Amino acid sequence: MAAAGSIMAFDFGTRSIGVAIGQHVTCTARPLTAFKARDGVPDWQQIEKLLNEWRPDTVVVGLPLNMDGSEQPLTARARKFANRLHGRFGVQVVLHDERLSTVEARAGLFERGGYRALEKGNVDAGSAVIILESWLEQFPE
Repeated sequence: MAAAGSIMAFDFGTRSIGVAIGQHVTCTARPLTAFKARDGVPDWQQIEKLLNEWRPDTVVVGLPLNMDGSEQPLTARARKFANRLHGRFGVQVVLHDERLSTVEARAGLFERGGYRALEKGNVDAGSAVIILESWLEQFPE
């Protein structure tokens, strides 16, 4: 399943973490999954399984910032998550501004499927897609 030039993105949250996969060739991404976290701590075995399955060249972690660009309490936790990804698995990790990704994901899901599409896992995985496609627009190669 791994494709050369693939990129994986994580939308970090304290209760749920969304995951998307994309590639440089098409500059597109698609949702993979969302999994539960306990106070920001994921099941690292699930993450390891995804990384082994997809073997991304780069991992993008959404960086939650306030609308004015300042940091918030969740910002430090997302950085810690990114550092742990790199430390545990040796993957190249970059942080990317995720402002409004959840709002955009919810709007797109609602447009396509109404309220039923707004299940938390769908929103988190959709947010990871928004984060990844935004990063690909800025860094296409």
